[in-house]
Formats: sequence, C-alpha cells, structure tokens
Amino acid sequence: MIFMYFFETYLDIRQYKALKLPTLPKTLEGVISQDKFLKSRAYSLDKRYFLFVQKFVKVVMDSTILYFWVLPWFWKKSEHLMTFVGLNAENEILHTLGFLAGVMLWSQITDLPFSLYLTFVIEARHGFNKQTIWLFFRDMIKGMLIAIVIGPPIVAAVIVMVQKGSPYLAIYLWGFILVLSLVMMTIYPVLIAPLFNKFTPLPEGTLREKIEKLAASLKFPLKKLFVVDGSTRSSHSNAYMYGFFKNKRIVLYDTLIQQYKNDDEVVAVIAHELGHWKLNHTVYGFVLFQVLTLLQFGGYTLVRNSSDLFRSFGFDTQPVLIGLIIFQHTVIPIQHLVSFGLNLVSRSFEFQADAFAKKLGYAAELRDALVKLQEENLSAMNTDPWYSAYHYSHPPLVERLAAIDKSDKKEK
Repeated sequence: MIFMYFFETYLDIRQYKALKLPTLPKTLEGVISQDKFLKSRAYSLDKRYFLFVQKFVKVVMDSTILYFWVLPWFWKKSEHLMTFVGLNAENEILHTLGFLAGVMLWSQITDLPFSLYLTFVIEARHGFNKQTIWLFFRDMIKGMLIAIVIGPPIVAAVIVMVQKGSPYLAIYLWGFILVLSLVMMTIYPVLIAPLFNKFTPLPEGTLREKIEKLAASLKFPLKKLFVVDGSTRSSHSNAYMYGFFKNKRIVLYDTLIQQYKNDDEVVAVIAHELGHWKLNHTVYGFVLFQVLTLLQFGGYTLVRNSSDLFRSFGFDTQPVLIGLIIFQHTVIPIQHLVSFGLNLVSRSFEFQADAFAKKLGYAAELRDALVKLQEENLSAMNTDPWYSAYHYSHPPLVERLAAIDKSDKKEK
C-alpha cells in the first residue's frame, strides 16, 4: 500500500509539473482561449494541492489502522457494544452490522473535512459549486439512510452463503452480486436517483426532435428523454444513458444545454454516447466486470480459511467480512494493475465512440463540443503522458482531437 502511494505520488508530481506549464499545448493554441487556459490551470493546481494533502492523510491513517491493529480492536469493541445494547454478539450478522455502523460513522467523520473543503472552497472559488450547506448535509444523510436500508440484507446474505460453505462458493457469490447489480441498475434511476435530483422530460423543440431522429436512425429504443437539474449542485456538465433491452433512457444535464447554444453540439455528444451502445461497449464492460468479480471471489475463497492470514492482521477469529477486508488489502497491487488495464480499455472505447459519431457526420460538432466541455469544466489542458495513461479513463483532449483530425486526413 505504501509502495503504491509513493508510485502514485511520483505520477502526481509529474502531473503537477505539467500543470505548471505556462502555455497551452501547440495543438490547442487558437482552439482554447487564453482566459480559459489560465482559469483551468488555476483550478487544476488547486485540486492538485488538495489531493496531495488528502492522499497523504489517507495513507497515514490506513497504515496506522493496519500497523496498530485498530481493526481487531474495533471488532472486539463492537462485540461489547452489541452485548451492552442487549443483542446477541455471538450472531455474526448482528456483530458485523454493528462493526459496519461504526466504520461508516468513522468514514463520514474523517471524510467530511475534505468533502467540505473541496465543495465549498475549491469548487466555489472556481465558480462550480451551486449547492448550499443544507443541501450538502441533506444529500449526505440521505446516502447514509439508503446504506442503512440496503446494506444489512446484502451483508446478511453474503455471510450466510460463506458460513454454509460450498466448493462452488465463488460462483454463488458471483451470481448473487450479478443479480444484485442488475437489480440496482434497475431501481437506482427510478427510485434512488430521484431522491437527489429532479428529472423532467426534455421540452418539445428542435433539440428533442434531433435527438429522437438520431436515435431512430440507429434503431436505439429510446423510451424517455430527461433533463436533470445538475445545476442545483454544480455547473459541471454531462450526459448519460441507461436502461435494459427495449427500455432505454437518455439524461442530459441542464448545464450541458445551457452551455451549448448550438443544438448540433449537444446531438454530437449524444451521438458519441450512442456509439458506445451501438458498438456494444456497455455489454463488453459489464461482462469484463463480471469476469473480474468472479476471479476476485475465487481468490477470496482460496484464502478465507487461512488462520495465519487472520492472525497476521491481529484477529483470533475468522469473521466473513474481515476476511473480505483482509483480502482486499492483500491484493492492492493487483487491483491497481487491473484498474490500469480497465482504463486502457475505456480509452480505446472512447476513441471508437468518437469515430462512430464522426461517421454519422458530426465530426466538426463533436470537435467543438469536446473543446467546450473542456473549457466549461476547466479540465486540465496540459497532462503528463504517464499520469494520464495510468489514471484517465478518457483520453486527454489533445489526443481525441488528434484522432478526429487524423481520420479526417485519411478520408481526404
């Protein structure tokens, strides 16, 4: 974990040096205004300073928790708490839920100063934050309540499956998570997302007509077209789609519509998103995630009965949840490698989706849209190649524009 911290800090320093460069990349000169570049540079540097501090505090806290066996101490304390309130501490499910309640409270307390500073200092300083302190805490409380409602049944189910044991445990756990993922993907946009944002149908007009015409031309089963009030929290913009089979929905941030005066630029963004659907990127990503989940559970089942592993982390018992936590700690380097690989796949998908939108005749509009997204979100203009390759799931603007221009030259 510490090794990964130093490696990623090295990459962060490389990115910091790139952000300090006083001029735009040559390919963006005349494309990005100097005013936007200076604002983007200031915003990126502010976030970089913040991340330096946040990552340092996190690795110190995590190392302290592991080195001084805070987890086994807290596990025993949660057992005493269960007994104190009159619950059966021998019941692993109840004991685990008490432990998780304490962990959630601790995480909220330690994360809160950073969240507040990021939202109400950095984001506000650069004109992005639109939410009030009341809205911030209301969202936080809602999130905790949702976790309290959804979490216990999931935890209980996992513990029961592991306690029963089976040579096919990894497959059972994977199957459970698969079903859970499908259920959450179904209910989240319908039941959970509306608790935080307001979704309204996109009004009738040329923009709606163009999007519906594009969807129909690709045989995309568009059922609903929404606008979400992202501006109540931030002026950052985005668009996404969701849904299964013949029940697809597209969601546009109201900030996206406000920033793009040209409807064709918004349609170009949607064309890019529809490219992901048409090229089956969502399916490939979902399948890849399921394979990785199955492999992860397979690794867990191999080590879950290792008493030496539990003792090395300070535990004299082998609770199911603790086994999962320990396993996560032991495979941190592998997780980072997997994350790097997934980013490579994602970046490839983004290039393909851009090319798809271009084939539909939206090359110029997509180019303008990407530039505007970069400007309005004050994204980093100068990026270190090592840092972006390791961290970015989307290619930097310079690379995306170069790919679009390259394909233009090939056609000519």
